[in-house]
Amino acid sequence: MTSTSHLKKTLFLTALLYLIIQNKISAQENEEKAFSRHHQIGISINHVHVFEGRDDEGNRETLTLPAWGIDYTFQFHEKWAIGLHTDFIVEKFKVEKVYASGDGKETVERSYPIAPALMGIYKPNEHWSFLLGFGGEFAKEEDFFLTRAGVEYGYELPKGWEIFGTVSYDFKWNAYDSWGIGLGIAKNFGGK
Repeated sequence: MTSTSHLKKTLFLTALLYLIIQNKISAQENEEKAFSRHHQIGISINHVHVFEGRDDEGNRETLTLPAWGIDYTFQFHEKWAIGLHTDFIVEKFKVEKVYASGDGKETVERSYPIAPALMGIYKPNEHWSFLLGFGGEFAKEEDFFLTRAGVEYGYELPKGWEIFGTVSYDFKWNAYDSWGIGLGIAKNFGGK
């Protein structure tokens, strides 16, 4: 009987130890998943596509322009964030103002435009972000009001780093449209 009693005690202690370890692992997982507000700074290398571009002779040409993106984001809720996302096109180009009012379509030159936008961001899960916001495109020739929509996919790396891919569409009021695609890296600060 002592061996049966010893076996019961061993099984009981093993089960108890298993439950304690399992509970501790589960608690750690919940701690890791707990949300805390945080800031994020990101930089991306992009290509901006303009369908209403013009060559030197005034002929229509689709332009693919190099650009940088610098993004600041503040995530204040598990699913919501706001940010200032700025695109820098690093080239001069000509474009037709297809949304201009009037009969004639005007061709304008754009010199290294900078396009910041205040963005509202919805994050349905930890990887995907859907963005919508308003801002402006500023160049020495003329400034345009813009509406920007975008989608980002991020992958977390150790120590608060993240790599991400981004696709965005800019509607420049009374001017032209562009869309961009890019890859970037970001760093989280303040509690993530």
